Amino acid sequence: MRRFLSFRDFDWTLLGMVLVLCTVSVLEVYSATLHTKYAGFHTKQMFWISGGLVAMFIFAKIDYHKLIDFVPWAYGVCLVALVAVMFFGQKVLGARRWIKLGPMHFQPSEWVKLVLILAVARYFANLGGRSLTWKDILKAFVLVGVPLLLVLKQPDLGTSLTYTPILVAGLFLGGINLRQALILLTACIVLVAGVWSSGKLLKPYQKARLTSFINPDNDPRGTGYQLLQSKIAVGSGGVWGKGAAKGTQTQGDFLPIPHADFIFAAFGEEHGFVGALLVLLLYFLILMRLIQNAQTAADLSGSLIIMGIVAVLTFQIAVNVGMVIGFMPVTGIPLPLMSYGGSSVLFAFLALGVAMNVRMRRFVN
Repeated sequence: MRRFLSFRDFDWTLLGMVLVLCTVSVLEVYSATLHTKYAGFHTKQMFWISGGLVAMFIFAKIDYHKLIDFVPWAYGVCLVALVAVMFFGQKVLGARRWIKLGPMHFQPSEWVKLVLILAVARYFANLGGRSLTWKDILKAFVLVGVPLLLVLKQPDLGTSLTYTPILVAGLFLGGINLRQALILLTACIVLVAGVWSSGKLLKPYQKARLTSFINPDNDPRGTGYQLLQSKIAVGSGGVWGKGAAKGTQTQGDFLPIPHADFIFAAFGEEHGFVGALLVLLLYFLILMRLIQNAQTAADLSGSLIIMGIVAVLTFQIAVNVGMVIGFMPVTGIPLPLMSYGGSSVLFAFLALGVAMNVRMRRFVN
């Protein structure tokens, strides 16, 4: 039994796949913004990726048990940061989501995802794998629900939704039984229906976005515009695509924010069905590799951490891809490791660093 850490235990295969995806990201950000007002953003994306790599290696060396021990303090700091955003955050397009730190913009809601993954893993690991009581389940809901409501208040529906798969993964792996799951599912459906009909929690434009994907032609110049342009871009790519920097929807500035939320639509227009399929295959291999690492973790907390990461990434990929092809409403959820954005990229690499951390300690006492 080995008792020492070595970067030989680092998952270099996983890192290789991630770097391929990041290379695709930089090239696509460059291509999609070449003739738009966002030209040059690919250099910023390279900066965030480089910083993310450094952070990943640092987090891979810090014992994840120490991170779990520190998580109550981190959770408190995150709550304070989310409250601070409501009062001091920079307002952009009607929402307060960022705190300006010099030349950079810091989005606390993205960092909360990693803290919640660790907090949920700590909570269920401390329960020891026993059958969950309703009190245990209620505490888990409060743990995730408080930051979720604070982010929803900003308002940021997309990011708040990414917290839910963390809770679901924790409940599933933590030992919830079928009867409890069915009761919770029914209660959640009733709650969502009540919130929707009340009109008090969601803004009018948020409700419009959530319904416009059903029939975007009802408002082609308003709530349905983004979705229609995205579907046109993806469809016009055909099998092989139009070629790099040759997408008419993207270069003509019809496709909104092609380097961020709709980067998959821009990629599909330029590289077609084959290119999009290869990217999805790469995501699948990355997720399967993470699940394999979760299965070999030294303890329950390690498995919970990695599966929490898998849950968030899977949710973001499914919602973003579904969004650009018209199967999901437009919620502003970025595509992990492809969409431009410092907070999103750094979260992904920090999460991967913690996953590597768990892997490297699977043989360490």
